[in-house]
Amino acid sequence: MSAPPVSTRRVMGRADAASAALRAAERLDLVQAPFTLPRSRILVLRDGDRLRVHTSEYERSLAACVAIDALEVRDADGMPMPITRVLPHTIEFGDDVTLTFAGTSALSLGVRSGGRASILWSAPAGARTEELRIGDADPASVTFAVGPRRDVAVSRSVDHAEQLEASRQVWLDWFARCPVVRADLQGMAAFCWWVLGANIVELPHLGDARAVVPSKIGYVGLWQWDAYFIAVGLRHGDPELAREQLDLALRFPTAEGQLPDVVHEHGVLASSDDLPASDRETLRRAGSAVADPSAPVPLTKPPLAAWALRKVLEADDDAPPDWVRRMVGTIRRSQDWWFTHSDLDGDGLPEYGHPYSSGLDDSPVFDGPLPTTTPDLAAYLVRQDLELAALVEQWDLEPVPDASRAAAVSAHRERASRTLERLLTLWDAPSGRFRSLAAGCPVASDTIVGLMPLLTGELPVEIADALVAALDDPRRFATTWPIPTVAVGDPDHAPQRMWRGPVWVNTNALIVEGLERSGHRDRARRLAQRTVELVVHAGGPHEHFDPGTGRRAASATTAFGWSAALFIDLAVALSHDD
Repeated sequence: MSAPPVSTRRVMGRADAASAALRAAERLDLVQAPFTLPRSRILVLRDGDRLRVHTSEYERSLAACVAIDALEVRDADGMPMPITRVLPHTIEFGDDVTLTFAGTSALSLGVRSGGRASILWSAPAGARTEELRIGDADPASVTFAVGPRRDVAVSRSVDHAEQLEASRQVWLDWFARCPVVRADLQGMAAFCWWVLGANIVELPHLGDARAVVPSKIGYVGLWQWDAYFIAVGLRHGDPELAREQLDLALRFPTAEGQLPDVVHEHGVLASSDDLPASDRETLRRAGSAVADPSAPVPLTKPPLAAWALRKVLEADDDAPPDWVRRMVGTIRRSQDWWFTHSDLDGDGLPEYGHPYSSGLDDSPVFDGPLPTTTPDLAAYLVRQDLELAALVEQWDLEPVPDASRAAAVSAHRERASRTLERLLTLWDAPSGRFRSLAAGCPVASDTIVGLMPLLTGELPVEIADALVAALDDPRRFATTWPIPTVAVGDPDHAPQRMWRGPVWVNTNALIVEGLERSGHRDRARRLAQRTVELVVHAGGPHEHFDPGTGRRAASATTAFGWSAALFIDLAVALSHDD
């Protein structure tokens, strides 16, 4: 199940890019998948045969970001024209009219030579309604430029054909990088590659930085954990963009080495002090019972940076050594932060001081008092020290004597061993599961965090076998579509509620790797296969899925970044195995 080495990495190339674009277009419904352009903050969604234009902004809902409330195309007789086709670069109305992008901050609506149409558009709350005619004696197209405050400037244009071709080339360039996978997965792989391109936004305060956000609907920022998973998928077609995601996630450590939860268009979110004042007290009240209640609450994400870096480097011959040195140095300081600043009860095993830092903040594991000791965090810390040892050993990272490098490698491996010993104290043999501790007291919940120790690859055989048995137990994790984030026999199991029962592609992908590392390669492949089948069955890379029906959970975001990226990663690995 490991990904192919760089020498066998295959992408579409321009000859097949148009076919990939057409396969992706089959799922561009303007409801679950908006019309957009890489780097643009404009989203176009449909309301029947009318369109609504939104901007994509950090911490603002779509309803709060309406630029054009209604955009309707009418034929020469004044009758509404239906939307007949959506392609990555254009929306077609009938046979004559097309909508495309004019750069990243404007839309162009035009009619083909000899045609006529009218456009009726309105600003939010009826602030402005206007009818525009195109064709015949009128210019053949109209441009709608959307400003940073959702203001709209309308102008006549004769450049529609050039803009249509420019948008087409942007998408063809993107699809030319789409990884080649086996035939039955090509359609969904093309759509997932579209999702990753569609979710690229610019972060102007960071120059020309490109962040691949979880979604332009609702998640317009670079969350640390998402960046790792997204980079793992991007590496198969665009290693440079994959590196850029890691660079952004690791660019703003605190003086103590803590990495921020989010890098967004206004700055970073690294603690409660970075939140609006109205949110700070609520967050602090939910913080650790043993931490200083007057101090800021650190907000981060689980330590998987070295795991992601190693995977990106596997597929990237061009990574600059200085960049790798900087990444490894930042990750090493971050790893130290967990042991120095997040071991809140001083027992040698770091805890989550707030649910936000776990990535699984709605899990019943966090229903009790904090800090929470969990087997997943311990497993990630073991994995990260082992990855760091390998990176320090493999790369000549510092101009120091070999003996010093050897000492650094040894220190990482020794800490991994100590952390593993502490992790094993959470094993409860009678129940066959790893327990979490809420402020030192055992947590009864049976959740997916108890399966993550497989990722260490270092568990005693009998414990690894017991976790595999849990995956095959219908009273626990053997659902129709695995793996539920809370066991079906747990009273807190809720198949539609965030981290309390639905299936998530990222946790599945981590357990796929854990099974392989723990000597269960065939079982890993079966889970990988079932995970890609889930995404195909559900019609797209949604945020999370119902483990019984295999459909998108009602509250789940669609066209979700890490689900798309990890589908690509799993599909490439499965295709390579074949």
